[in-house]
Amino acid sequence: MIEPFLVMATRSCRTYARQVVTELNENPERILFPESIDYIDALSVLDFADGEIEVTLHRSVRGKRVFLFATNARNDAGLPVETCKIELYHTIDVLQRSHAAEIVIFEPYISCSRSDRTTRRNSVGLWIHYKIMVSLGIDHLVTYQLHSDKSKSFFDPCLCSMDDVPAVALLQKYLCDTAIRTLESLDREVSDSWLFCSVDAGGEKLARRFAVSFGTQLVVAHKQRSQLQANTIECINILSAVPIEGKTVWIVDDMIDTAGSVYGLVKELSARGCGSVNIIIVHPVLSDPAVARLKELWEAGALGRLVVCDTVDCSDAKEALPFMEVISSKLLSSRIVLTISQERPMSDLIDTFNPRDYLSNLE
Repeated sequence: MIEPFLVMATRSCRTYARQVVTELNENPERILFPESIDYIDALSVLDFADGEIEVTLHRSVRGKRVFLFATNARNDAGLPVETCKIELYHTIDVLQRSHAAEIVIFEPYISCSRSDRTTRRNSVGLWIHYKIMVSLGIDHLVTYQLHSDKSKSFFDPCLCSMDDVPAVALLQKYLCDTAIRTLESLDREVSDSWLFCSVDAGGEKLARRFAVSFGTQLVVAHKQRSQLQANTIECINILSAVPIEGKTVWIVDDMIDTAGSVYGLVKELSARGCGSVNIIIVHPVLSDPAVARLKELWEAGALGRLVVCDTVDCSDAKEALPFMEVISSKLLSSRIVLTISQERPMSDLIDTFNPRDYLSNLE
């Protein structure tokens, strides 16, 4: 029997949470659920005239584990980052005051994860976000693909459990399904004609995982950022042990924000005679002017495929970028919810993806 749990969401993540609930209801283990799990609409927000808010809970959560889906990034509700965060903090407070047995925050993308540097004279956004939620009483935090492994050092397991679920397997499986398809193609074409490229030196580890998994060579881009202006690249150098002319290059990263890095990198690779240049990333943050930059690259023939996950709402961007391919993470999210609710190990969900084994099982 699965212990009773509820799925709720802040306004910024209701669409995503409802789709996760749909996946839960279609799961064969649904017959083990002791009661209905969908209480996404059990929360409402009261806006005061002076800009303050108050969150109200419309059902009992006493003694229940609550999975609260939330995002502080771009969302289909059109709420700004600051409003999303304040609503999340208020919601945690009302769940704690209503005696929820356990509060599990599921943020598919933690928007402040890039603000994680502690060596400068500046605030650290990820630390602030985490400390506020812990002080309000959350028990468990789940997310996909934190921006940096060093960020995990912020999280104290004595105060709050933390699961940073790699989304790499979603991307790799998608490549197998849509671009490779057979074991023969993996052996004859991919290993010889594909290259995986990092956006910068910091992303080398992620790109290397792809290169090792698919048996290809690795290309590393070294970018020089401006010290005076954020999101500005001064120059890009390409480091490769093999020729890149005529190769199919996949640029791998955890996110695209303004697309400044990939814009310059795609142009540089294209100018060096690559057969095609593609982008595959987890979080489509797509802050302005990212959409315009990506559209320009595609219309110029410099960019082939653009593959992203749905950890950030990109419905508006999809209209402007019809060539963008969006991978759903809802099924995986539903499996994570079930795994946690049954106190099962997460290893099956975070183990390294093996393209060869996967393609062999398809044949």
